[in-house]
Amino acid sequence: MPCHPSLCALIPGRMEAPQLLRLLLTTSVLRLAQTANPFVAQQTPPDPCYDESGAPRRCIPEFVNAAFGKEVQASSTCGKPPTRHCDASDPRRAHPPAYLTDLNTAANMTCWRSETLHHLPHNVTLTLSLGKKFEVVYVSLQFCSPRPESTAIFKSMDYGKTWVPYQYYSSQCRKIYGKPSKATVTKQNEQEALCTDGLTDLYPLTGGLIAFSTLDGRPSAQDFDSSPVLQDWVTATDIRVVFSRPHLFRELGGREAGEEDGGAGATPYYYSVGELQVGGRCKCNGHASRCVKDKEQKLVCDCKHNTEGPECDRCKPFHYDRPWQRASAREANECLACNCNLHARRCRFNMELYKLSGRKSGGVCLNCRHNTAGRHCHYCKEGFYRDLSKSITDRKACKACDCHPVGAAGKTCNQTTGQCPCKDGVTGLTCNRCAKGFQQSRSPVAPCIKIPAINPTSLVTSTEAPADCDSYCKPAKGNYKINMKKYCKKDYVVQVNILEMETVANWAKFTINILSVYKCRDERVKRGDNFLWIHLKDLSCKCPKIQISKKYLVMGISENSTDRPGLMADKNSLVIQWRDAWTRRLRKLQRREKKGKCVKP
Repeated sequence: MPCHPSLCALIPGRMEAPQLLRLLLTTSVLRLAQTANPFVAQQTPPDPCYDESGAPRRCIPEFVNAAFGKEVQASSTCGKPPTRHCDASDPRRAHPPAYLTDLNTAANMTCWRSETLHHLPHNVTLTLSLGKKFEVVYVSLQFCSPRPESTAIFKSMDYGKTWVPYQYYSSQCRKIYGKPSKATVTKQNEQEALCTDGLTDLYPLTGGLIAFSTLDGRPSAQDFDSSPVLQDWVTATDIRVVFSRPHLFRELGGREAGEEDGGAGATPYYYSVGELQVGGRCKCNGHASRCVKDKEQKLVCDCKHNTEGPECDRCKPFHYDRPWQRASAREANECLACNCNLHARRCRFNMELYKLSGRKSGGVCLNCRHNTAGRHCHYCKEGFYRDLSKSITDRKACKACDCHPVGAAGKTCNQTTGQCPCKDGVTGLTCNRCAKGFQQSRSPVAPCIKIPAINPTSLVTSTEAPADCDSYCKPAKGNYKINMKKYCKKDYVVQVNILEMETVANWAKFTINILSVYKCRDERVKRGDNFLWIHLKDLSCKCPKIQISKKYLVMGISENSTDRPGLMADKNSLVIQWRDAWTRRLRKLQRREKKGKCVKP
């Protein structure tokens, strides 16, 4: 039966115990042959953690016998102390634990052996440290003695501090281990050790095998990538095997020899194992294709995808834009660098921001440099503003505010435009000059004061005024009504702001700012700064009456004059102080004009 792709990444096919053993024996021989011939041509293969285009992908270390060459601690070893059958000082009689993990072949089967035991029960333990976390696929024991009647396999995930059971073997599961001999594994108990009686028969007398598969029968094994429970279940740093009861020939009465009277007269026995294998892969969470030794000669993953740690189980510094994840067959889940626009060297991860971004970015830059601020160091800090001529990644992207010490109301400018907060009557980006209608003073509190309003009519002498103004013109008084007939007779209708005045010969030249244009038959009538000319005799009779710094409605007739650019008003023009209520009325007249309601005079 073919295995699921995610499972095949961990297990080289689904095999029975003898097949697993033959695979590891073949692998060991090939590795020895390659080591013996250093002249074999070596080519640097492409990095399996990246595809041909350089995109990251899941990668895993090779499948190995993790026990090979490792030291095993045995609670009992033949020859310690020396006996008639075993002598640790005599290589021909020695059976040390090192024989459990050396290179064993059919022609060279070395065996560890316990001391001869005479009492039941007598537990003998073998403890193997893998030196690092491995994802274990199987544990197998090739015996030189008969297989024990009861055996337990344990694992540790914290280098021997705590132990949890992996598997039990016994013909008396309930009596020895308190477990049923037949149990069903469900998704709710996938991390529960089972007990089986299928491998406890006596024959063959020697050379028997126990092979435990960590994933066999586990429901989530077909979707290993999505099962943190099984990923945790196969993880181990140490393996411990406990032999609890040997196989003994039974007496006719059915009771094992030596079980009476605390084991008096029991048949001597011992345990002997030729090879202990732990098949699996160095645990790197899909972010490394091999394990290497560090400076302290400890086994660690050669991490890629911007990860680090013994198991590539965390992101490298400054790569916290999304949370660390184990790689899968579909997604490499590489760690991403924070976006700090080259202005920060450190960042942290914020889960709330990550969720708000649609799970795209959660990095927050720390200690932004070059006068920048913000989550991505993407705007200027207080007291600085963006220099739009430079890229945000430029070291000089933020310029210091240059607010005038007297004209500005503070030292902090707008971080985008650089505009300083100016005092009343002061203008300019840095608040360094007086606005129109203001003049400089000697006070640091109010450096610019308003220019006193001047009544233009006071500048006109009485000799210039006609003898009888009433017969000359009638100044506009009271609530002046604007109707369609008056609107249609005029060439232009505008709202203006009177800024200043000067006299030119017999004329008053007003500098104005046209705020709104409601009617225009003159190309000179445009919004913005312009001039309004009024003859002094009209001004002296207040036809019209004008004050500086006031807003007016001006309705007049165009008059072409090359020496006086701008608008002209006389006693027949309408120049009256502006009222906001006129806006709606004028817009209505403007719309009616467009519909052809005005009849040309």
